[in-house]
Amino acid sequence: MKLIIIGLGQCGGRIADEFARLNSRARSQRGIEIVIGAYAVNTDITDLSGLKRIKPDYEHRILIGGRKTGGHGVGKINELGAEVAKEDADKVIDSIRNTKRLTEADAFLLIAGSAGGTGSGSIPIMTQYIKERFIDKPVYNLTVLPFEHEEQTEERTIYNAATSLKSCYLVADAVFLVDNQRFIRNDASLLTNLTKINSMIVEPFYNLLCAGEEKKPKYVGAKVLDAGDIIQTLVGWSIIGYSKSNLSFVKSLFERTRDFRKKVDENQKGVQAMDEAISRLSVHCNPMDARRALYLVSAPAKEMNMDLMKELGMHIKTIAPDTIIRSGDYPRESGSLDVSIVLSELIDIAKIREYFTKTISLISTLQRRQDGIEYDSAFDGTLKDIPSLL
Repeated sequence: MKLIIIGLGQCGGRIADEFARLNSRARSQRGIEIVIGAYAVNTDITDLSGLKRIKPDYEHRILIGGRKTGGHGVGKINELGAEVAKEDADKVIDSIRNTKRLTEADAFLLIAGSAGGTGSGSIPIMTQYIKERFIDKPVYNLTVLPFEHEEQTEERTIYNAATSLKSCYLVADAVFLVDNQRFIRNDASLLTNLTKINSMIVEPFYNLLCAGEEKKPKYVGAKVLDAGDIIQTLVGWSIIGYSKSNLSFVKSLFERTRDFRKKVDENQKGVQAMDEAISRLSVHCNPMDARRALYLVSAPAKEMNMDLMKELGMHIKTIAPDTIIRSGDYPRESGSLDVSIVLSELIDIAKIREYFTKTISLISTLQRRQDGIEYDSAFDGTLKDIPSLL
């Protein structure tokens, strides 16, 4: 699957930079192109200057809202981020149109942090504009949720996240959710944490994007998971997970034997690898709430068999009985067993519901502060009560 990547705001730009790195890795290691174009859009000149892999010209690092912000950001006010995105959307559209091999792209992926101003405000607006101009390609969002300490100390963080998430959900074909807190390492420096987190966010996409672009016959799976399968899976709220097992695990997992005990153990360890991928999902959820799912197994070709794929499929069906499942194999990895999983069309995610509920309460509190009146009743915690940025 080939993507056009657009990072919005500081967080989105840095993750887009990681996707550009991932594309360089795919080219050098596998001779595959998975990112047709990578762009960073921001209201802050310094943030754009700090990127490493996205091309440094003005067509790939795009400054918006210069007249209103002076190139110094929107100060975490996502309504202003949405406003400047509306005014300067054509800058981004023009750059996309100049992308070489644009017609080869299968989809757009727009990335932003939900807590900030520029990214959370501009991502639904740019999603809407791109869907209107490029009607033949799906437009996906990848939204990064804030750290716990941000939620606890900054009221605006919760408000920005809720309004951005609602707006993205209304316009995007699917919204990947990533919880920063699930990747944090308390013993590492801030810079190390953020760099590692961004790398971990993009890593689960690597095999998924590469599998359908392989050209060498020996690396083409018996059951290819390509762009069509991914597009048919992605709807609404979506999350992604990934696990990687080392060489010693693979040898014990796929040791060739006719002994029935070891055969049972082989399949059981495959299920354990799947469980690990589920435990590392980008946001905590109940898999039973998913209506669509896909998984990809990557290992040496001779080590993958029908029993393993069947066992994994039955395992997912057990934990998500109402899910439409797509699967594939990718005989590429040497010395490891990799499992990638996507759960999509989730009907409930506790963390998102919590954002909406807290924001409704916050709006009520702010209204009371403004009017100097204490109300006995609060807003009902439903999606319709969350303001939209559109």
